[in-house]
Amino acid sequence: MPDAGDALNARYRLDDRIAAGGMGEVWRATDTLLGRPVAVKMLLVEHAAEPTFQQRFEHEARAMATLRHPGVAAVYDYGTTAEGAYLVLARIDGQPLDRRIAERGRFSPAETMALVAQVAGALQAVHRAGIVHRDVTPGNLIIEPDGNVVLVDFGVARSALSVTLTGARNVIGTACYMAPEQVAKATVGPAADLYALGAVAYHCLTGHPPFEGDDAVSIALRHVTEEPQPLPGDLPEPVRALVARALAKDPADRHPSAAALAGAARSALGGRPDAAGLLATESATVAIQSAPPAPPAVILDRPPRTRLLLPVLAVLLAALSGAAAVTLVSDPFDWFPATPATTPAPTPAPPSGSPRPSPAPTPSKTISGTPTAENPPPTRPRTPRTRRSSRSPAPSSPSPPTSADPGGSGTTSEEPGNSEPAGGGPSGDS
Repeated sequence: MPDAGDALNARYRLDDRIAAGGMGEVWRATDTLLGRPVAVKMLLVEHAAEPTFQQRFEHEARAMATLRHPGVAAVYDYGTTAEGAYLVLARIDGQPLDRRIAERGRFSPAETMALVAQVAGALQAVHRAGIVHRDVTPGNLIIEPDGNVVLVDFGVARSALSVTLTGARNVIGTACYMAPEQVAKATVGPAADLYALGAVAYHCLTGHPPFEGDDAVSIALRHVTEEPQPLPGDLPEPVRALVARALAKDPADRHPSAAALAGAARSALGGRPDAAGLLATESATVAIQSAPPAPPAVILDRPPRTRLLLPVLAVLLAALSGAAAVTLVSDPFDWFPATPATTPAPTPAPPSGSPRPSPAPTPSKTISGTPTAENPPPTRPRTPRTRRSSRSPAPSSPSPPTSADPGGSGTTSEEPGNSEPAGGGPSGDS
């Protein structure tokens, strides 16, 4: 047989031996091509030399490879070496049922029925494929951390293809859980697996197998000739009835199928949907393994999009700010109201009693071209002053004609030579 560190066909590295049985050994191994953990089942040297065993091993591998069920260990590969044949199966990380019983003792009726329901469901898939396991034992039932139960080690299984290849009708199996027809070397069918599962349930409820003895032969014979001790009276009647029917000596008296046994277990369980939860060893929210550390950051030659995002946003913001500034200054679309013109400060009013100054006249042109004032201020008609004389008064000159401007204010004009100075001439007495 191989040693630890050997590689089968330069692919499956054997890490350490898990168990050894009557047909071969089971190794914990690694698939170096795919980098995944596997289990390798190898034939013992004495059996590997017999052609009939190798043919049967190959047929079992082909039959098991077609199964797809969460309660059955998947078969990945089959191969041969110079020393014999081997099967490569999925490696199930969990606790074997026999170890669980040894650590904590008896199971409760609910836990036992939850286990029976799961294993019977897996056996139904196996039997539908035409395979009889023939070695359903607590050591071949692995309870995963989430409570799922997986049936492993089909090394002694028999399929419809291999019935005629057995040659000598050797008694193969584990004595404590072997069906009477299997001990008697009679035809072994699916009912043998149901008997073995009933013996496993008996072990869970009582803490020991139905029959015990000093050697495997005597134990096996007791399955044929004796009845097991009654189950404790404190167990529910549906549970006791299920185990008693599964351990019937005649295969016809047992449940008609593995599916029927699974239904009876669920009925005894009260129809609880969380059967696996009764066997779980950890909460569903707890990870089995810690997350691997994050890989170091890798700087790529081509920067990712996230590294270009900030510069692009900065350029866009700068462009928008410039456009807003131009809009505020030029206002090409007349979006903003015009700024009102500055109103000059009002002219202070003149003091009371003083004449209001007239606004400066705006020069204009008359028809003749002589500049005049538009809307000149009105003037008072001038009255000629007369000289006082002892002589008779001189006749006064007529008042000059007055012309009205269009604005309604009058202006006076005097002929040359008839006007007097503004202050008047000097007056004198003769």
